Amino acid sequence: MSEFAVLFSPDNLPYAGRKCVMKVVIAGSQGQLGSDCMELLEDDYELVGVDIDEIDIRDYDDVERTMRGEFPDIILNCAAYTNVDAAESEREAAWQVNVEGPRNLARAAKKYGSLFIHVSTDYVFDGIKEVPETYTEDDVPNPTSYYGVTKLAGERAISETADRYIIVRPAWMYGIHGGNFFKTMLSLALRNPKKEIKVVNDQFGSPTWSYSLALQIRKLMEVRGQGIYHTTAEGYCTWYEAARYFLEQMGIEHAIRPCTTGEYPTPALRPKNSILKNARLDEEDVNTMTYWKSDMDLYVARFRRRLMDELN
Repeated sequence: MSEFAVLFSPDNLPYAGRKCVMKVVIAGSQGQLGSDCMELLEDDYELVGVDIDEIDIRDYDDVERTMRGEFPDIILNCAAYTNVDAAESEREAAWQVNVEGPRNLARAAKKYGSLFIHVSTDYVFDGIKEVPETYTEDDVPNPTSYYGVTKLAGERAISETADRYIIVRPAWMYGIHGGNFFKTMLSLALRNPKKEIKVVNDQFGSPTWSYSLALQIRKLMEVRGQGIYHTTAEGYCTWYEAARYFLEQMGIEHAIRPCTTGEYPTPALRPKNSILKNARLDEEDVNTMTYWKSDMDLYVARFRRRLMDELN
């Protein structure tokens, strides 16, 4: 064997004997979903977590500089403007984060040959179907809030820019990191168990645990999915039913009462029917999502003490 062949034989290469691990840059790594993805993916991928202090996704030069330094195999975008009601008045801020941000990340993904994964929402639909009819990936989006408008525009910016992309649409997401609807309900009940808390009982959807969504994203990464996927928990309920079930599982005294959407007006119009069917996941036999109550049971079992400590 020649000297050249010996030098560059597999045994003499710098990574000889080491598993080839894909690098994933996670934008929004400190948020609700991003934190779960960081925890779940760390054993199988080389992770680079970046949040608002490390990257401004609204600025393409900043995005490109970050990706040039990392050269990722996958870019996972968990960053978003998520204040649905505030988006009605803070339109430019919502557009910059939810549309220009994903466009910039998709542009960088195309430049560096990365798979781009983006998190969208059920709010891209108008929710006018009769319950329990579901929305599939083939239904035409028609958002009713400006937040939904920006998330749909973000989806379209990605499809027009990236060569390879996965867009997931969860609904009613909750987790242990950051704030969410269920933490708000718990805080109100703990503060005054006898005080009536009105919760809407005519909006339907599927409470989706961010950890279960992270598991589903990992599965889609493994199979190299492509396109748009609905990724919600199985089954559905109203906000009132979800809040009551959560507090009962937590063992917390409460005075939750059902009300109509009309009795609880908000700046943003929310879909009355947010029940998504995970049709593509089922068709491709890659659905890891489970029933919403099963997820809630696990969430409470794992985090009850932590949730209580946070609010006491």
